[in-house]
Amino acid sequence: MKLTVVGTGYVGLVSGVCFAETGNEVTCVDIDEQKVQMLRGGKIPIYEPGLELLFERNLRQGRLHFTTELAPAVESADIVFLALPTPPNEDGSADLSYVEGVARQLAGLIKSYTIVVNKSTVPVGTAEKVHAILSEKLPEELFDVVSNPEFLREGVAVEDFLKPDRVVIGARSERAAEIMKRLYQPYVRQGNPILIMDLRSAEMTKYASNAYLATRISFMNEIANLCERAGADVHQVRLGMGSDSRIGKRFLFPGVGFGGSCFPKDVRALYKTAAKYQYEFRILKAVTEVNREQKLALVRKIKNFYGEDLSGKTIAIWGLAFKAETDDIREAPSLNTIDALLSAGASLRVYDPEAMENVRRKYGQALHYATDAYDALLEADALAILTEWSAFRTPNFEVMKKLMSKPAIFDGRNLYEPRFVREKGFHYEGIGRP
Repeated sequence: MKLTVVGTGYVGLVSGVCFAETGNEVTCVDIDEQKVQMLRGGKIPIYEPGLELLFERNLRQGRLHFTTELAPAVESADIVFLALPTPPNEDGSADLSYVEGVARQLAGLIKSYTIVVNKSTVPVGTAEKVHAILSEKLPEELFDVVSNPEFLREGVAVEDFLKPDRVVIGARSERAAEIMKRLYQPYVRQGNPILIMDLRSAEMTKYASNAYLATRISFMNEIANLCERAGADVHQVRLGMGSDSRIGKRFLFPGVGFGGSCFPKDVRALYKTAAKYQYEFRILKAVTEVNREQKLALVRKIKNFYGEDLSGKTIAIWGLAFKAETDDIREAPSLNTIDALLSAGASLRVYDPEAMENVRRKYGQALHYATDAYDALLEADALAILTEWSAFRTPNFEVMKKLMSKPAIFDGRNLYEPRFVREKGFHYEGIGRP
């Protein structure tokens, strides 16, 4: 099929590359001329494991194209995917201006039957809005609007796309549903379902999924905080809970809160959607409050250890990205931690395998950017671990102890066994560990 993907952000680029990988001819459109030139030149602007190999192969074999011109890309397309940003407004609701703006452009460009797909995470009713915009200029027989939310996890997005747990398609017409099923058939050969449903249910499925996962994380963080006070070990509690088939093992790891481009934004947007229908989604309000407080968990522990005034103290930070295997720092707990430690007077030496440049663009010379994890520890009074990178899991504790002014570790991801680290001579505090 001939596909056009409008928007080359995280979702758009991964989707375009993975669609091309199964033989489709894909044109990705973006208004950022510099980014388009970079992509044409064989360079990708994000870090995502496995993406570069597929990108280079499909670019080389002529199935993947990049342009700033929307009109020619649309005129030849069977399906147009809208992978556009939906940033939060000041009140937390999703800003649909990009989606609606492109829809208005499409209304003047579509000449033959085309499926317009909302790939972005959008509130319930957005597909109907897009349909209404297109209907102003186009007869009904020339288009269908489909909701096809993405469920990509940063760090394993390529695998998630090529082998999805499920594909959700919201459609009003059987014609559009059948074409979309044919497009996705190569990705579900192992038997995972393609779920056809109505437009609003598809849109709600995305928000419900992300909000539920965020709720599990915040619940476990609350349990961890209670474990610290009650003398229980959240690691043991997690194992006991996860062994229950009704609960499962995933998303039960406590830490310093969730970040990224999806969970925080989607929780707020679903809360605002509920308010639109005169329903107060009280659980989501609590999830947001818990997460905001949890992001400062290590700051509180460091201050309890050293006092409120951290002037003259050097704190090392391992991990800046909101999660491992990405360079994404959007709403990362590291940012809240950095801001609070700087405000308390601390000097910071930071390191992350991939996210250093993104943090440098935000903080400039306010931080010392270490060349590696051990360099960050030089003369440090404490180490704060904020991202669960594999490279941090089995460090040389003897080297660490020699480099640091004071051997103190505040582990926001529970990477280490407390007894083992304390036996090495470190003061150690995790999340919810005795």
